[in-house]
Amino acid sequence: MAKEAKIVVVDDDPDIRDSLQTILEGRDYTVATAANRTEGMDKIKSEKPDLVILDVMMSSWMDGLDMSKTLKKDPEFKDMPILMLTGVKEQTGFDFKPKAGSPEWCSVDAYLEKPVELDLLLAEIEKLLSNKA
Repeated sequence: MAKEAKIVVVDDDPDIRDSLQTILEGRDYTVATAANRTEGMDKIKSEKPDLVILDVMMSSWMDGLDMSKTLKKDPEFKDMPILMLTGVKEQTGFDFKPKAGSPEWCSVDAYLEKPVELDLLLAEIEKLLSNKA
């Protein structure tokens, strides 16, 4: 998948959304953002992205997990890669460490902790997009 890919970022932190949008658009991705689960689902349905980057905790602490499960059960979005980017461990002290791809726990294709090094984030995005191609 070339860098013309479309990415939706769903995170309740406006600084994270703005930073990711600036970084990713600077690398020729098309980026749409959403602040919560409802907005995120609407954006995903309207934009039909190639990749979604989700936070875990938004309006409730399970929003990202619930979204990922919903998306992976939907025939239209089940093959769309989901990258969970979260600071849940830093915020709660809970050592989250889900097994990516585990439908009963965390229906995502990759998982990174905030703060994340830019090179690691970009490499993971490229990997997920190339796997989808």
